[in-house]
Amino acid sequence: MFDRHLPVWPAQVPQQLELPATSVFHNLTVSALRFGQHPAIHYYGTDISYSRVLREAEALAGHLQAEGVKRGDRVLLYMQNSPQYIIGFFAILRANAVVVPVNPMNRSAELQYLIEDTQAPIALCAQELLEHIAPHIGTGHLRGVVVTAYSEYITTPTDLDLPEAVREPVAGQTAPGAHPWAEVLGAGHQPGELVAGPEDLCVIPYSSGTTGNPKGCAHTHHSVMATAVYGAVWTNAQHDIVHLVSVPMFHVTGMQSCMNSTLYAGGTLVVMTRWDRRVAAQLIQRCKVNTWRNISTMVVDMLSDPEIDQYDISSLTSIGGGGAAMPAAVAGKLAAKTGLVYMEGYGLSETMAPTHVNPPQASKPQCLGIPIIGVDSRVINVETLEEVGPGVTGEIIMRGEQIFQGYWNRPEATEEAFIVIDGHRFFRSGDLGYYDEEGYFFLVDRVKRMINASGYKVWPAEVESLMYSHPAIREVCVVSTPHPRRGETVKAFVVLAAGNEAIQGEDIIAWCQENMAVYKCPVVIEFTDSIPKSPTGKIMWRLLQEEEWKDAG
Repeated sequence: MFDRHLPVWPAQVPQQLELPATSVFHNLTVSALRFGQHPAIHYYGTDISYSRVLREAEALAGHLQAEGVKRGDRVLLYMQNSPQYIIGFFAILRANAVVVPVNPMNRSAELQYLIEDTQAPIALCAQELLEHIAPHIGTGHLRGVVVTAYSEYITTPTDLDLPEAVREPVAGQTAPGAHPWAEVLGAGHQPGELVAGPEDLCVIPYSSGTTGNPKGCAHTHHSVMATAVYGAVWTNAQHDIVHLVSVPMFHVTGMQSCMNSTLYAGGTLVVMTRWDRRVAAQLIQRCKVNTWRNISTMVVDMLSDPEIDQYDISSLTSIGGGGAAMPAAVAGKLAAKTGLVYMEGYGLSETMAPTHVNPPQASKPQCLGIPIIGVDSRVINVETLEEVGPGVTGEIIMRGEQIFQGYWNRPEATEEAFIVIDGHRFFRSGDLGYYDEEGYFFLVDRVKRMINASGYKVWPAEVESLMYSHPAIREVCVVSTPHPRRGETVKAFVVLAAGNEAIQGEDIIAWCQENMAVYKCPVVIEFTDSIPKSPTGKIMWRLLQEEEWKDAG
């Protein structure tokens, strides 16, 4: 067991912790019993109590079961941050089903893949996204969707600058198989017995790999409970926590470090549907937000606002996150304004958020932190797979209660993702890093082929797979290219099929924007007569990648 970090272990945190042997839904039930009228959610000026969240989650669960959803069935959750996301998440669990969180930027081709891979019979969908999923209703496994407008949960007048999607009134649904949210809740369906337990599947977030389509990470109620509880205990979160939720809850950071940890403690989630630095500052001031887990680029954006000093954000007592390293200059500005140290952490979809976090009392800058409660983490030589010592770069591996069961329907990929050391099964993160003499871990590079655009992970193989369905494309290779704001962004080298010489780069980009999430779409298209290949016929993406950055400077 890795123990080099124990001298800096937080005094108030146990090194091992027995987890509740219950469904994650039980966390909501307990908080609603203890704090029924306390706001579970604050949504742009409107408070929504724990009792209401519980009541509506059960009503929605009753509808799902009435529509034939059975124990272990997968249900898509396709919407932006909102009260409905939280209610929908717990409704799916109450129906003994499995949440499949869907990136709201996903479009038709991506949705079709998820529907087929999970065989989801039902989806919970936001109104502005209905057009992308409606064509799939009744064509395969998907039988219907429950549709909601975010504005349904804003009942208190507000002067906040609301996102466009939140301002939209409820529209009449005409798509076959689409059921309005309010009607579903008003139908009065009662769910059957809650029988899902710790070993049942709970959530399947999708994590793209270096080959082929995205892979579903199968998590049980136990592994989801782990980081929800560990996160609350690590920061000593209590009932008085008021947490700004600005990161997407479809991602494990927002789902666990924000939503599930806070609801476990009985605190309040101040939910933002879309990021807006001015609105975020207003919400911190008005709601006395004391906790904010985010991606560092959000802090960079907020503190760069020339009017930031007009807002009182002194209520913040805990701030941190991951996704991208916090620049030292911004960390200094944050400390000067709030007196707070940005607490960085590290985790993946396969680990249901953090396996490493900086100790609150001893954080190091641009550092992943130390292994958290119950986590054993090592570094191994990528070629020999032998464990290496401090200061030596290798692949970060870990084991703990939060590690996933494996990739959904991918036994070979699951086997490749694990390694046995000292009789224990470790997950191979695919990330290169090292730990120092005190047991703090640092990220160096990626074993996997990945583009990190402002914290959004883009996997070239997935983008290529989608682009190959364009009739004018014969070959494509996706690499990263420098970008002044995002750090890096997506570029595609394209070989056109014969007879398509009139196709322009703008045509390809427009097609991509219709068929995949915007952040994945190439922003640069370079047409070429051929793409370099190895003697075995494999595309030499690494060569193109290296030349791209070399040419850029």
